[in-house]
Amino acid sequence: MTSESVKMNIGFVALLTCTLLVGSTLGTKLGQPPKPPCKPGFSQNFYTVIVSRDILRGQSILKGTTLSSERVKFESCLHNREVVFVSSDPAFSVRSDGSVYVEQEVANLSKPVQFMVTARGLRDTRIWETTVKLAVAGHAPSIPLTQVGIEEMLSRAWDSQPRLIKFPRKHLRSSSSNSLRRQKRDWVIPPINVPENSRGPFPQMLVRIRSDQDVTVGIRYSITGAGADQPPSDIYSIDPVNGKMFVTKPLDREERASYHLRAHAVDMNGNQVENPIDLYIYVIDMNDNRPEFQNQVYNGSVDEGSKPGSSVMQVTAGDADDYTTANGMVRYRILSQTPHNPIPNMFTINSETGDIITVAAGLDREKVSQYTIIVQATDMEGNLNYGLSNTATALISITDINDNPPELTDKTFSGEVPENKVNVVVTNLTVVDRDQPHSVNWNAVYRIVSGDPSGHFTVRTNPVTNEGMLTVVKPVDFEMNRAFMLMVVVSNQAHLASGIQSSLSSTAGVTISVQDINEPPVFPVNPKLIRFEEGVPAGTSLTVFSAQDPDHFIHQTVRYSKLSDPANWLRINRTNGQISTMALLDRESMYVKNNVYEATFLAFDNGAPQASGTGTLQIYLIDVNDNAPVLMPREGQVCERARPASRVNITASDADGDPNVGPFVFELPSFPASVRRNWTVSRLNGDYAQLRLKIPYLESGFYDIPVFVSDSGNPPLSNRSVIRIKVCPCDDNGDCSATGAVAAAGLGTGAIIAILICIIILLTMVLIFVMWMKRREKERQAKPLLIDPEDDVRDNILKYDEEGGGEEDQDYDLSQLQQPESLDHIINKPAGVRRVDERPVIAESQYPVRPSLPHPGDIGDFIIDGLRAADNDPTAPPYDSLLVFDYEGSGSTAGSVSSLNSSSSGDQDYDYLNDWGPRFKKLADLYGGGEEN
Repeated sequence: MTSESVKMNIGFVALLTCTLLVGSTLGTKLGQPPKPPCKPGFSQNFYTVIVSRDILRGQSILKGTTLSSERVKFESCLHNREVVFVSSDPAFSVRSDGSVYVEQEVANLSKPVQFMVTARGLRDTRIWETTVKLAVAGHAPSIPLTQVGIEEMLSRAWDSQPRLIKFPRKHLRSSSSNSLRRQKRDWVIPPINVPENSRGPFPQMLVRIRSDQDVTVGIRYSITGAGADQPPSDIYSIDPVNGKMFVTKPLDREERASYHLRAHAVDMNGNQVENPIDLYIYVIDMNDNRPEFQNQVYNGSVDEGSKPGSSVMQVTAGDADDYTTANGMVRYRILSQTPHNPIPNMFTINSETGDIITVAAGLDREKVSQYTIIVQATDMEGNLNYGLSNTATALISITDINDNPPELTDKTFSGEVPENKVNVVVTNLTVVDRDQPHSVNWNAVYRIVSGDPSGHFTVRTNPVTNEGMLTVVKPVDFEMNRAFMLMVVVSNQAHLASGIQSSLSSTAGVTISVQDINEPPVFPVNPKLIRFEEGVPAGTSLTVFSAQDPDHFIHQTVRYSKLSDPANWLRINRTNGQISTMALLDRESMYVKNNVYEATFLAFDNGAPQASGTGTLQIYLIDVNDNAPVLMPREGQVCERARPASRVNITASDADGDPNVGPFVFELPSFPASVRRNWTVSRLNGDYAQLRLKIPYLESGFYDIPVFVSDSGNPPLSNRSVIRIKVCPCDDNGDCSATGAVAAAGLGTGAIIAILICIIILLTMVLIFVMWMKRREKERQAKPLLIDPEDDVRDNILKYDEEGGGEEDQDYDLSQLQQPESLDHIINKPAGVRRVDERPVIAESQYPVRPSLPHPGDIGDFIIDGLRAADNDPTAPPYDSLLVFDYEGSGSTAGSVSSLNSSSSGDQDYDYLNDWGPRFKKLADLYGGGEEN
């Protein structure tokens, strides 16, 4: 059958699984982020299309049969321009829409079919290539997978390569027109298959390319494309003379699965002799990659008690080899399980998908909480002899379910609790739960189901130990209940798993004994409110405020005392609690709030230990009219000439309450008569009135106006109040003018006279004081001296000669003790250690000069000034230094100076000391008194 007849008999066109989708959309839709720059080309360099076995059914594939639904994507980036696709296999053609169709009947696909698809733009010289491989699903190699079979398969693939490739004939032009005349279809060069990882030697010949014109013309051959003159370059080479094409190095299919080269033939001048031919080289896969797990450790979980067939987890391993061949087909199996409880094979794995499932019952977290599974992945469809393997670890955790009910350790518990105490733990209920600690399946929940109808107790769970803490939340009374019998049930936060029954040990009884304690006396009504009128006299009995002792089984005596009485108005009978007054009750007191006076009393028993309780007595004081109203305000201002707006609004303040307050009555007194003659009061309402001038004009000044104010009590109380009114000239607005204000504020004639008298008296006193001081000064100057000037010893410095030493120190140099006449020996003294008692070489201080005719009263002042000058003079002896004295001997022949008696045989008269003034009075008292003093 010729090629034309084959074409004519085409019945159907089958859409292949491999559809080339041309993406031509450029730009960005409104509101979407900008897309990255478009990069033209196929999305993958190699596509594998799996054809279903249902299409074959043992017969050839006709045109029109759809093989698969897979697609090969291509991005043109040509703005909707056409892209031309060309297939390297004549059995398949590519249409302008990018779909690949079957052009010829395909006998079978017992062996994978592989061809190259080329994409070109009509106005672009660039080309893009991809490889498409067709294989039958589940296709197994026809040669047994043994070492000999693999070598034979590779040798067949290598030996089947064409050794000689000729350039096809050129198209001929028609003699009648310039258009090309269609020739018979040229034969298509089949792909060149090269196994990866070849050991050489290299370069290794692949094919020989030859032109029919090499007989008459010298031909030079060359190849171009990726792998020759384009990256990756220098993989393929060609002998330019004989056209032999070589591979120069081992190939790796995982790096690049196919190559597309073009062979060229030119003459010696570089002119093209033949049209370029396409060479497609496919790298045959070798099993040179082990399966690789995505993770070295996988974590999974399954509930305890799960049925067989329950899914646990999935492990996945990938193989870089061709997955359409046995080299990339991975199979899984379990190598080991740890631990082996309850059986060694609790799990199994799907050899193709890697899903791990349970195969046996008996998973119990309380016995085994985790299993460790070693999983092996092997390629070559699991063939352990020739496949490559890898392992990974799967950790399977057994998750807890509530399959163990909590169980109390005892059937009965007991405890004691004192009465009237809350938040006291009576006893701890211990529980055992074998589920996972601190989970909802383990956490205990306690309930009191009987024995506590009033809700005195509750059971709280200890979050650490899971124990139940039986706690008092409502006080218990020994006199009411001496003991409690409780029934407690424990459960979990989570419900028990299906089919698990509650344990009988989940219920227990609790016996609680109540301890009696001495309770304080209790006032039955607290606070107690009573009502009395204010003004109740002292000694009035108000009420009996007694307390009761709740300890009925113990006879005790209750006594009372006052705890708080702010105004000290009340007293309480110590024995019976009788309340009486000690002072007058006043509703208007600062201690009364909202008409209520509060006092607190204490009631205590004689128990051991003593207990006491407090009670509050509230006395509501009923108001009586005991406070007269007070006029307000106390000052005002009106114009000296009567005007409608010149008036003062007055009201009253009353400390009493309703009905003993307003309406108030305001009246002017009849005496003095000038009040009612000059002023008048008019009532505005029950609480306010107006005071204004009654005459047209009143002289400016201040006026005190008495006003009588009466309240509405029964009987009413009145009060005479005085309001001070300032009368002043006013401006047009009725306000006091500046001149008028000064005049109104000016003092009266009497006040001015009083102020002038005070000023005159003050000046007179100042004048008298000045005259007295001058007179005193004259008297001091005229007063004669008390003693003769020659006998006056003031400011007389008596200098005595030096006396010699004792009998044993006559050779001592006394000149060292004498005051030097000059300072030359000190100034000219050489450097060295100086005497520490030398006179300082500085200017002498100036002492006060005694007046020629001193006043006797100046004697004391003169002495004080001289003493002050001597104290501040560093040159005055003794000098302010450490005096060093030499040793003067062990004794003296002279007797003690203290043995000398006064040479005076008679008493001396010291009475003259009394004439020396008050400064010598003490001395005169000591010596002039005689035997009486």
